Amino acid sequence: MSLKINELCVNCDVCEPVCPNRAIAQGETIYVIDPALCTECVGHFDEPQCVVVCPVECIDPDPDHPETEPQLLAKLRRLQQESA
Repeated sequence: MSLKINELCVNCDVCEPVCPNRAIAQGETIYVIDPALCTECVGHFDEPQCVVVCPVECIDPDPDHPETEPQLLAKLRRLQQESA
């Protein structure tokens, strides 16, 4: 499942640089996560790094983009092939 940044975001800038897939970007008012790029850090880390560093705990699972771990791994492989 992709992650989603909620309205509690304070734009502290710590999540964007830790995302290995570059799925996080500044939105109109808060940071946003691109569900096409988010793999919850599966294949990179044991837990989502944005969640680890977020000081206000504003990152939640995105119910609009449910994915299993095998699906997230497949997405990661696809992203790696596209960037090669």
